[in-house]
Amino acid sequence: MSNEHTPLLTSGVCGLDVGMATVCGRGQPGETSPAHAGAPKKEPRKLDTFFGVMVPTVLSMFSIVLFLRTGFIVGHAGLLQGLLMLVVAYTIISLTILSICAISTNGAIKGGGAYYMISRSLGPEFGGSIGLMFFLAKVCACGVYVLGLVEAILNVFGIEPDAAVLGGVRVLPQGYWYNVLYSAAVLLLCLLVCLVGAHIYARTAFVILLVVNVTLLSILVSPLAVPAQDFNITHHGPDNQTLHYDVSYTGFNATTLRGNLWPGYTLDYSTNSVMSFATVFAVMFTSCTGIMAGANMSGELKTPSASIPKGTILAVVYTFIVYVVLFFLVSSTCERDLMTQDYGFLQRINVWPPFVTIGIYCGALSAAMSSMIGASRILHALAEDQLFGLPLAPAAIKSSSGNPWVAVVYTWALAQCVVFAGQLNAVAGLVTVFYLLAYAAVDLACLALEWASAPNFRPTFQLFSWHTCLLGIVSCLVMMFVINPVYSSASIVVLLLLLLFLHYRSPTSSWGYISQALIFHQVRKYLLMLDVRKDHVKFWRPQVLLMVSNPRSSSQLILFVNQLKKGGLFVLGHVQLGDLDSFPSDPVQLQYNFWLSLVDKLGVKAFVDLTLSPSVRQGTQHLLRITGLGGMKPNTLVLGFYDSCTPDDYFLQDPAFCHASPGKTQEDNYNFGVDLPSLQAHFPPVRHVESPRWLSPEEYVGIVSDAIKMDKNVCLGRYLFELQGEGRDSKVDGSERTIDVWPLNLLQPSRCDRVDVCSLFLLQMACVLNMSGRWRRARMRIFLNVEAASGEQGWAVNEETFRELLRKLRIRAAITIVPWDAAVRSYCACCAGPEDGSENAAEDAAEATPPRPRALSDDFLSAVNGLLMEHSSQAAVRFLYLPRPPAHYSQSQQYLSQLEAVTNRLGPTLLIHGVTPVTCTDF
Repeated sequence: MSNEHTPLLTSGVCGLDVGMATVCGRGQPGETSPAHAGAPKKEPRKLDTFFGVMVPTVLSMFSIVLFLRTGFIVGHAGLLQGLLMLVVAYTIISLTILSICAISTNGAIKGGGAYYMISRSLGPEFGGSIGLMFFLAKVCACGVYVLGLVEAILNVFGIEPDAAVLGGVRVLPQGYWYNVLYSAAVLLLCLLVCLVGAHIYARTAFVILLVVNVTLLSILVSPLAVPAQDFNITHHGPDNQTLHYDVSYTGFNATTLRGNLWPGYTLDYSTNSVMSFATVFAVMFTSCTGIMAGANMSGELKTPSASIPKGTILAVVYTFIVYVVLFFLVSSTCERDLMTQDYGFLQRINVWPPFVTIGIYCGALSAAMSSMIGASRILHALAEDQLFGLPLAPAAIKSSSGNPWVAVVYTWALAQCVVFAGQLNAVAGLVTVFYLLAYAAVDLACLALEWASAPNFRPTFQLFSWHTCLLGIVSCLVMMFVINPVYSSASIVVLLLLLLFLHYRSPTSSWGYISQALIFHQVRKYLLMLDVRKDHVKFWRPQVLLMVSNPRSSSQLILFVNQLKKGGLFVLGHVQLGDLDSFPSDPVQLQYNFWLSLVDKLGVKAFVDLTLSPSVRQGTQHLLRITGLGGMKPNTLVLGFYDSCTPDDYFLQDPAFCHASPGKTQEDNYNFGVDLPSLQAHFPPVRHVESPRWLSPEEYVGIVSDAIKMDKNVCLGRYLFELQGEGRDSKVDGSERTIDVWPLNLLQPSRCDRVDVCSLFLLQMACVLNMSGRWRRARMRIFLNVEAASGEQGWAVNEETFRELLRKLRIRAAITIVPWDAAVRSYCACCAGPEDGSENAAEDAAEATPPRPRALSDDFLSAVNGLLMEHSSQAAVRFLYLPRPPAHYSQSQQYLSQLEAVTNRLGPTLLIHGVTPVTCTDF
């Protein structure tokens, strides 16, 4: 049996079979991929909390902002707005961290980090789309860090007239294409390190963290050792102008602090555009995109459920303190122009400038490698789950040590495209929007799990609630549009397109769908609110239980009844004969998947309810009593007709059940472990004429009688296998169809002048069919039987009364008067007796108590059949009045023979007996 780690089934345009070892395996001949192997080899996990989570998270959050953009933020936004930005950013990520901790402590986490959390919580569609967006965010972040590193390198070693920083060995030419070249060289270095393996990077990252912390310490002590200084900074302005700025480093100074309190947004010399709160916040937020660095290493962690929360929280607290201290430090010691005109000013004011240079290089390089490793792990997880099929299939390949080297190469190639942007600030907005969208998705995943109230959602981390999740979602979405409405709208559109793509590919997973838990939670709540005591006839709708013996011969009936439900309950019921004592386990439970797959194949909106019983009659009684919940219980029983016709095998006629269906792939025939051959094999062949029947006439009539006693309406369908155009791919619009309704009891002519509850129910069901999609344009005709030769004009009054009734019921139909004097004479000749009187008391007694069926003559039955053939032979379907079954089961065969004779060779027919009022003339 598959588990939650089983890869998705592929289907659709990208769903080609990629199971070969050289594509989806480890790249070794003869080996199979973990996606296909029965017991995949478990990869070693080597990293602990400090090395696997805290170190990469701290380095990613420091990245290039700490040393290259701190002055940019404080210089443009001022200290107060800078701190506000910091608080807002850390509030957002703190809310997301609470969600990450909750999800990560609710079970085992494999590789893929945030993608694994989202996909296993929200399902493949949402998880796959957000996972791909998060992968792109990581790729863009890698490009940003590389561009920042190149900027720092050129600030020291770049050849440029009137350079901003004097001194150094200036041997590197500058320009757009040179920047791209240097970025490519840095990316190549990151690629080589990442190809070695994440554990090697994690060990070297600790050394990098030591270097960065030493650099931080030098920055903190420098104001105590470095005296006040003045600098002259030169930039190239528009039209090849040279701009000079005289700036000062004052040391700790109250006047400098007061001058830096408020914002002063000005021109950004790197992009030649005026900054604003949104653009500065976008750059600053790139320092907060590293909170997933530890989660993305989940595949290499020894205990990810414990390491991710602890390491991430410690890293965030540490980096927040460092940023606050640094913001106060630079705003108290540096004039605004120094911070806005030289983003590398920390080198100028350090006690030993190479400290800062080394720190920048180490921080930016480690952040770039961390992003590349994190992105490659997400891509590898996507490839292993086979969400996007063939394009990502090679990314599932691993080295012998478990390193997904192909995914690393994919990531390197895309990051190479990002560096063509040329400047760090130009890409920062896009990176921030992508990350905010991913963080909102993590919060949404935790919110959905919390709202679903699933008993198995028991995270050991308890410092969260649905309030924190919802606040995190709202804050992420708001800040996305504050930063850049265009990027935000575009990213959401891309997300929706990915959602639609994955939805229509219909990947099947065994991860568990949060949507199912949420639906269950809401349905239970609303079912409790659906009070049967508040039912009213004007809101009545058919809720159908259709008993099916073998879908091979009943599929057309299933399709037809699907048109009759009018948004009501539709249940397919089946009784398996047997006694539970004779089975080791319940045999019915194993059949549900086959029946549900049948429902999917037929495209009907139906539930399935199966039972085990010694007899079909008892099983039907069980289903009539227990099917449904609360106010959603069947009120109508539908049965196929009991006759001797040899049924056709619908599975041999419908292309959906054939092996060689054009345009169908193997995956289209797979549904939760039930493929097409097993579906066909599960249902037995249709019975032959000589085959014994499991249901006797007495038992069949008893089922009808039981349903009426239980206050259920009854419909018997005959010849519905002749009905065409009911499949989901049918183009029939009903314009050529006719619905014929005979609302009066044709087997009791003495009662044909009365419209009772059964007649009104029959009219209602015909009207419901006329309102369904494939019958909406069909014409409805109503036939009234009269004795024209009686000399009385009572039938004319009855006709006018009936027309008035149709008007009140808002039923549009043509009324046809049908004389049936010959049939009445045949009836009177064979049924003379006191029961034929027309006294109201006798008629009321007959309605209350099932009459003993009279031995109707063949002439009368033939006359009625001929009448129906004469007027309704061209109808698409006919609705006839079904008399009550006899109280004496010895008369069951006679009762069925009469019904069979009346409907013989008639075509698709529905015999209906209604017992509940279903029409209303009031608003």
